[in-house]
Parts: sequence; structure tokens; C-alpha cells
Amino acid sequence: MTLRWGQRERVSEYVANWLNKPTTIPVEYLVVAGGGGGGNSANGSYAGGGGGAGGYRSSVVGESSGGGASAESIVAVTIGTYTVTVGGGGASNAIGSNSSAFSITSTGGGRGGGGNDAGAGGSGGGGRAYPSATFGSGTSGQGYNGGTNTTGSPYRAGGGGGAGAVGTNGADQATAGNGGVGVASSITGSSVYRGGGGGGGRSNSANAGDGGNGGGGDGSDTGTGVAGTVNTGGGGGGGYEAGSSAGGAGGKGVVIVRYPNIYGTVFSITGGTITYAGGYTIHTFNDTGSLVVA
Repeated sequence: MTLRWGQRERVSEYVANWLNKPTTIPVEYLVVAGGGGGGNSANGSYAGGGGGAGGYRSSVVGESSGGGASAESIVAVTIGTYTVTVGGGGASNAIGSNSSAFSITSTGGGRGGGGNDAGAGGSGGGGRAYPSATFGSGTSGQGYNGGTNTTGSPYRAGGGGGAGAVGTNGADQATAGNGGVGVASSITGSSVYRGGGGGGGRSNSANAGDGGNGGGGDGSDTGTGVAGTVNTGGGGGGGYEAGSSAGGAGGKGVVIVRYPNIYGTVFSITGGTITYAGGYTIHTFNDTGSLVVA
């Protein structure tokens, strides 16, 4: 068979690309853990604090990780199978679960204070509306602390910490604390906030706190706190003071990875939901799975 000139050019280009085939793929990631659950009403009479957001770690160039940290280093991925774990949100008064990929682990969000004090996590839970209550601490490079309750009676619950800001403190006679804001990322091609903290629950005539932008659930005015938004790692809202009101569940986390489109012509790469934007191939894992490079 005789090849025409254009055909010979394409064959030569294919052979050159095959001989110079890269051995690694530069991958940017966003790893968000499950959010912490909002606190339940302590002893049936004290409102629960907001749940802390799940830990937020990012290597997207020009963006930020949680807690005010800079973007981490891009990972070099080779042929193989990589387990991607997406952490679930915590139930009422419970911590969220970790998310991980490529040996990068984000810590689950801290629980809001309720039947016990607020817990530490990727972002910390907000303090319950209870004398001498404490807030939960965030993890360096992943998220911020939760807010505390008011310093004196009447007590107001604190908001859960967010990936982008501390949860606000309860305000005397006014309102429970709001959840801290999350962090915006354009890894999928459009800007989306994730990792918002949950709002504190209502006490007496005060208002409940609002969830932080990024999937944080609102604190409750009448019963169970609002759940954090699924696949944002948002913290759950705190429960109302009366009865045995539960805190809202934390939102499940998410793992997103991307790489320049050209690598998809050299390797076979599968896993998650695949989309394309801005010259990148994007794999979004809303549930635990595997990234397979062949």
C-alpha cells in the first residue's frame, strides 16, 4: 500500500508522539471532607452549635486551600489505579469522615456543641449555648475554628468554622453565630463555593444563625437544624433549644481532579464523572471510587 503525503505526515506524527510519550500526568486536585453535624439541644434546653466544614485541600494553581493556606503542589500521576475516598457528613453531634486521594487526606468537619462540647476537625464546630462551652479548632491548611457562645446569659450558640473563615460568635440578645464562609474554586470551569460552616441553633427569642456560603446548613428556629449541602462538605446547622432537637447532618464531601486535555490522548483515564472545560479534563467523584490510568 502506498501512503499519500498527508497520510505519511500523520503516521510520522503518531510515531513521534508514541516515542516521546510522557510517563506522568500533572494533576490538580480538590479534596473536601464530609462536614460535621450540628449540635443537638443540650439537656433539652440549650441550643446546639453549628457543625464545622470538612477539611479543604487544593492544588489548583492560583487558588487557595482552607484555613487561608496557599495551593498545594500538583501531583504527578503514573499508570495505575488510585483509590478516591469521599467522606460522608456527620450525623447530629458527630464529626464528618475524611476524604482522600493520592495520599492527600482532608479531615472531617468537627461536630457542633450539643450534649457535649464542640469538636475539632477540618474546620471546628461552633460552641453550644451553654455556660463555659468551648468551640472546636480547625486543622491548619484545611479550615478555621468554630465560633464560641456568648460570654454570659442568655447564651447563644456559635457558628461552625468554614474553610474560608472562622464561625461567628453568638451575639447577646440578638442571634446565634453564623457559619464561616467556604472557599471558591473554578476547578470545574465555573466558580463554586464549598466548605461552609453550619449556623448555630436558636435560643429563646434570638434568631438562629445562617449557614456559611459553601453548603453550610442554617441553624434551626423550631426543631432540627438544616443539613449541610451534599458534596460540598458543608457543616450542619445547630438544633433548636427546646425538646431534644437534633442538629442537621453535615454534607458529604467531594474529590475533583483535572489535567490538560492532551494527556487524555496519550493515556486511557477513567473514573468519576468526566467533563471538559478550559482545556482540561475533569473527573468529579461524588462517591468513593477509583481513578484508573492505563
